[in-house]
Amino acid sequence: MSGEGRRATRVAAGILVTRLLGFVRERAMAHYVGNAVAADAFRAALRIPNLIRNLLGEGTLSASFIPIYAGLEERNDPAAARALAGAVAGLLLLATGVLAVAGIALAPAITRVVAPGFGPEARALTTMLVRILFPMTGLLALAGWALGVLTTHRRFFLPYVAPALWNVASIAALVIAAVWLVTPADLATALAWGAVAGSILQLAVQLPACARLLGGLRPTLRLRTAGVADVLRAWTPVVIGAGVMQISGLIDTQLGSLTGPGAVATLGYAQLLQLLPVSLFGVSVAAVALPELSRDVAAGSDPEVLRARVGAGLARIGFFLVPMAVLYAEFGQLLAGALFQTGRFTTDDTALVGAVLAAYAVAIWPQASVRLLASGFYARKETGAPVKIAAVSIVVSTVSAIVLMQPLGVAGIAAGSAIGALVNVSLLTLGLERRLGRVLDRQTAWSFGKAGLGAGAGWMAGRFVLPSTATLHPAVALAVVLIIFGVVYVGVTWALGHSEAKRFLRR
Repeated sequence: MSGEGRRATRVAAGILVTRLLGFVRERAMAHYVGNAVAADAFRAALRIPNLIRNLLGEGTLSASFIPIYAGLEERNDPAAARALAGAVAGLLLLATGVLAVAGIALAPAITRVVAPGFGPEARALTTMLVRILFPMTGLLALAGWALGVLTTHRRFFLPYVAPALWNVASIAALVIAAVWLVTPADLATALAWGAVAGSILQLAVQLPACARLLGGLRPTLRLRTAGVADVLRAWTPVVIGAGVMQISGLIDTQLGSLTGPGAVATLGYAQLLQLLPVSLFGVSVAAVALPELSRDVAAGSDPEVLRARVGAGLARIGFFLVPMAVLYAEFGQLLAGALFQTGRFTTDDTALVGAVLAAYAVAIWPQASVRLLASGFYARKETGAPVKIAAVSIVVSTVSAIVLMQPLGVAGIAAGSAIGALVNVSLLTLGLERRLGRVLDRQTAWSFGKAGLGAGAGWMAGRFVLPSTATLHPAVALAVVLIIFGVVYVGVTWALGHSEAKRFLRR
């Protein structure tokens, strides 16, 4: 497991660089574009391209392509593995090219579906931004293919740091454009062009490494290539499942557009903060676990091996995510103010983002764990069960959001999403335990208890020092609270004998 920990650290390092630059991008957007019509339009325009990227890119390829590709590598058949990689790349090129053309042509209809509550000004701007952003989908889907190849060969840092270039290009486009452009709409347009340029860079930086591993880049459309049929069979239910999850995000955008100006942008700012710990600790653990679980299955390992691998991953995620949930719930407004309150982003915007972030906090650990638990199914080539579970969770999430947005506004949408995530992780855990045995055993459960006790102690320490930071700049106040909270949390969990706390201190 120590090897997995080191590889997960590489993934987390790449994600951290990307997410930190993502915060810089969001802060620049908050400063120049604000939290009104133009920001809403950009968020909505990005929704469908992101949906297609997630349907054809990293998430679905990880579940369908990696287990088959890793199995061929495990059987020492590199020629067949390379042929499979080329065929999958060719199919992606064809599919995303067709979708890009269709997206540009259907931009007005897409806008009406994504944001039915937008007025004429926001609708016109969103339509134009959709046309700019749609070609980005194919590039990012191919970047997901590159990630599948690289991670199977245990090259983890590069594919997870490559998206940092997407952020760099977006930031550069926004800052340079601000020299001569003034209106938020013009700046949002410049940001869209920067995003397209960033997607080119994100793919380009990964291709040389893929070419070395595959002995060249040879996309083909040979459907009879060994493994292609298996990938497509596994891919279909995974895409349906990913589509179900993306529908959840689309519904959130639709509900936000009906809530009032700034609601869609508010959800976007809060989701960025929420996804940082989910990506750092959930994605990093799951990204390393899936190829290893796939190798275990291909080698005929005992279910105890798979169960232990999943349980250790859940404990690792819990150690980092339980305190983050407490931090976001209690100090979310302070965090939002420190990161975003500048230029056109006001104190009222900060309070609203903080409230939404507190609602999202409940979903942090469940969302981070879902991908790891689903990997247990994907490694066994059982891709249907996570789809059914995702569908149930989306229904719960949507109904909850509609009910809660009446009294809570945009924060109710986030609360509905959190309830859906809890249902998702609960059903995935029960389903995996029926196949492998007890995943959340006594040792794993006690590790969560230790994390909870440590987070509670950190919360009390943070609340104690918070009044003394009232006169400080929000960024300084946040740093003080985070340091106190972190020291107390690590100290308490170490004293309780949490294995991850000991490993963290050794590193």
